[in-house]
Amino acid sequence: MSQEKFKDIQSRVAGFFDLSGFLLPQEEAEAAIREGVSFRGINILILIVAIFIASLGLNVNSTAVIIGAMLISPLMGPIIGMGLAVGIHDFELMKRAFRNLMMATAFSVATSCLFFLISPVNAQHSELLARTSPTIYDVFIGFFGGAAGILAIGSRVKGNVIPGVAIATALMPPLCTVGYGLATWQMSYFFGALYLFFINSVFIACATTLGVKLMKYQVKDFSNPQRARRVRNTVYAIAVLTMIPSCWLTYRMYRQSTFEANCAKFVEQEFDFSGTQVLHSAAHYAGHHSTLTVSLIGRVLPQDSLLLAMTDKLPDYKLGGTTLKIVQGDNPNVSFDATEVTSTMLRDMYQVTQDRIGRQMETIDSLRALNAQTMRNDTIGATLVPELRVLFPDVQDIAVTRAIASAVGTGRMDTLDLALVSYRHPMASATERKFRDYLRARLDKPQLVIVPTSVIHAAESHK
Repeated sequence: MSQEKFKDIQSRVAGFFDLSGFLLPQEEAEAAIREGVSFRGINILILIVAIFIASLGLNVNSTAVIIGAMLISPLMGPIIGMGLAVGIHDFELMKRAFRNLMMATAFSVATSCLFFLISPVNAQHSELLARTSPTIYDVFIGFFGGAAGILAIGSRVKGNVIPGVAIATALMPPLCTVGYGLATWQMSYFFGALYLFFINSVFIACATTLGVKLMKYQVKDFSNPQRARRVRNTVYAIAVLTMIPSCWLTYRMYRQSTFEANCAKFVEQEFDFSGTQVLHSAAHYAGHHSTLTVSLIGRVLPQDSLLLAMTDKLPDYKLGGTTLKIVQGDNPNVSFDATEVTSTMLRDMYQVTQDRIGRQMETIDSLRALNAQTMRNDTIGATLVPELRVLFPDVQDIAVTRAIASAVGTGRMDTLDLALVSYRHPMASATERKFRDYLRARLDKPQLVIVPTSVIHAAESHK
């Protein structure tokens, strides 16, 4: 490829990312951001109302209500304002944005705390618990959400970017969860949700700063470059320190999900017994103190030998060091949580029972078909008697049956349809062929074999 052609391709690709003609003048974009930084009057009231809506959404575990609160909330303003201030060296704007963000955070936590003091929430609600264990993915969500936000604010084409950023970054639910943790004095909720809000705020601001640099906004303060560099380095240091715990939590989440997947594979492949099925399995990851509990239903197996055999197989599934507990119907030392028994275990028991009933019904249907075939063979001779008297009067007795033939040399087994026939007088060859074709067509057995015999008549004479 020639150098000119390569440059032409490079310029064409760069043209797709050319922002000229799409961006607002810096003054207009700055004015919009500065207006959103302010938290007075109507903005405070809207924030309080949005906090109440989000708290109600968490209380009733309604995703739609929580999304509505995110769209109403004006919390993005001060955060984007701080990112803009760092990017253009406007330290007065930085102070004002930080002060307003702290005030908005305090109002939000106080409002949600008051709400949850009056209306307690079930701590098992998923929308609430999802905001107490932030990971590195939340860092990426905050960063890319902030990048989309500043590009939309600085662009002439707004679209639905700002509402989408408000939903994706989810600033409101963590603050409501902080208030819940404070109201119920559960510090795991308080610190976990506060950390998530801090992650979102820091990385939305960092993405805004980088976006401002990308759009080449002019800086305001040229007089003190050392101060600007110190502030910028401080912001980046805060971002890195914020990311470290989330990386550790992500690693923990990966280890837990891998452990649970290995446990599921171990139970599926190893606990396959005739007459005994897995009712329920529960994997609890706790590092070197992880446990796997398997509950069995059906025929009781030797407890000690089963536990020893299964424990030896744990390292094959990367579960070495895991404590295995096997629960069977004859174990009196096992107690279950009432909630678990009435939900997960009963659901599993119902599924196991349905599977067993299904297999039993298949067996019953197969036996019924076999019995029907046997009864049909037993009685089919009687149904042919009137026809045989007219068509083939030389036939004295007939019995239709099915036999399994085994080849002596190869041991190969085959099914044969037989008609055992005794005659009053020997049939002519032509009549015998017609008799054979008649039976095969009448009985719908194309491979039917006629076996002449006198055993039927002799047995009846013996009686």
